Amino acid sequence: MAGSALAQGFAGLGIGAEGFSEPQPDHALMFPRDHGPHPDYRIEWWYLTAVLEDADGRDYGVQWTLFRSALEPRTDDGWRDPQLWMGHAGLTTAGAHFSAERLARGGIGQAGVTAEPFMAWIDDWELRSIAPKGADALNLLEVRARGADFAYDLRLSAEGPLVLQGDAGYSVKSESGQASYYYSQPFFTVTGTLELPEGAIAVAGQGWLDREWSSQPLSEDQEGWDWVSLIFEDGSRMMGFQLRGAGAPFTSGTWIAADGTATPAPHGALRFEAQEHARVAGRQVPVRWRIVWPERGLDIATTPLNPQSWMDTSIAYWEGPLRFSGSHGGRGYLEMTGY
Repeated sequence: MAGSALAQGFAGLGIGAEGFSEPQPDHALMFPRDHGPHPDYRIEWWYLTAVLEDADGRDYGVQWTLFRSALEPRTDDGWRDPQLWMGHAGLTTAGAHFSAERLARGGIGQAGVTAEPFMAWIDDWELRSIAPKGADALNLLEVRARGADFAYDLRLSAEGPLVLQGDAGYSVKSESGQASYYYSQPFFTVTGTLELPEGAIAVAGQGWLDREWSSQPLSEDQEGWDWVSLIFEDGSRMMGFQLRGAGAPFTSGTWIAADGTATPAPHGALRFEAQEHARVAGRQVPVRWRIVWPERGLDIATTPLNPQSWMDTSIAYWEGPLRFSGSHGGRGYLEMTGY
């Protein structure tokens, strides 16, 4: 799930979506078509994170996200186009967190996504395929972005298959049945360069791309979420989230074997337990978590690279890289909205 969209924030994720298409079970995702935009749905995102190290073993995290939000379920030429675009970029070190935002209107070429050839862009930020003909477009990507005090230029190579989240890509978000279409490419190896105030730094690591679209993915009383992507030392992966509302959180997730085989976690299988809070941007935010999935033997504690990983964007949220230990060890990303 992507970071900046709170339940009643960007695109009103918990507000009814009359006139827009809504996800349905038993719908087959198709590629490369579904790498591109779905303008008849109200909200969509292309969301990339990467956990990285330099030659001295120092940790870094990178985020690149392009959001599409529709005022109406159609496209048009020029300024009449009802599609709105928002880009977020983040770069995290142990001592600093950098963020930047771009806004654009569809129809004028400033931002957009094409499926063939795959390219997502807003201004000079871009995520584009350089995969050979006949391969999946997401198999080989380049990504770049720049803010006032940082930049990055990375190359991503997929070492495993696309993964359909939920029930073959139909991801339920509430007990009342709100849902999205959701798939991931969680198997990227990453190389490239970060630009920080102290200079350019060569890095390498692993990346994860999430794709999601819907028209009302949350229920009206859901106020935010806690989401993790985890990369285990044995090569397997896990995605998990809880959506917070008036009652008990709604949870879901997917265990991803090293060969890409996906096992969904039904509601209630995962537990998220906040272990430590920090004062971040004038509010208390849980920055260390215990995450438990008993049926998979998972019981881990997470540690953020930087507890102050606050995305100071128009709809603000916490997002940054982490390490975890316990029953399993590895690295991942944590995203929290609604605090």
